[in-house]
Amino acid sequence: MERVCFLLKVKKDRIADYKKIHQNVWPDLLQALRETGWHNYSIFLRDDGLLVGYFETPSFQKALAGMKKREVNTRWQVMMAPYFEGIEGQRADEGLLRLEEVFRLD
Repeated sequence: MERVCFLLKVKKDRIADYKKIHQNVWPDLLQALRETGWHNYSIFLRDDGLLVGYFETPSFQKALAGMKKREVNTRWQVMMAPYFEGIEGQRADEGLLRLEEVFRLD
């Protein structure tokens, strides 16, 4: 199982809306995430907009590719793109910065 941690940056003036949207994530998007291998998925947000995401998956590349094929994800990514800094012309799931795992306590 791969552990994936990534960073994005939410525009400071969009933070409140971003949080509100994530209180009611579409059920069909949640189902697509589960079906494509996104487990224990969490998003954390600092008050300056730094977003840290974490999930576990059998394959990071397969999880991304699986979601890319889902129409519900395309709609979600189009809706969410204006919320992020530094991803010009990309979807958020293409512009995320994956962090290297350097320690794990098991």
